[in-house]
Amino acid sequence: MNAKVESHNHTVFAHGVALWLACALVATSAFASDSRSESVKFADLNLSSPAGVETLYGRIHAAAKRVCLQPAGELWAARSCERKAESEAIAKVNLPLLTAFYEQKTGVHPQTIIASR
Repeated sequence: MNAKVESHNHTVFAHGVALWLACALVATSAFASDSRSESVKFADLNLSSPAGVETLYGRIHAAAKRVCLQPAGELWAARSCERKAESEAIAKVNLPLLTAFYEQKTGVHPQTIIASR
């Protein structure tokens, strides 16, 4: 019974996070002077399943690529921007399964978000 309660709590938490962050997950460009962003929707995903987490990562990755699109000669800047945008988005979602997937996929720990006033 405890496993079911714990699983239910994770699901409730994941849905709460999804609702709270739906349409608010933002990938920002590290190199764009006009600070572009894009919302990534994921309220439709089951974030307690590996498939849902993988789909969310794919959406974040695609959004980072679109936001960080650079002129052809600036491939290094685009890649650096994409890594930073992905890392910040993963940290912002703060979902352990997503963080673990990201770390396994990239070998990188997401950036720590520090709150400030």
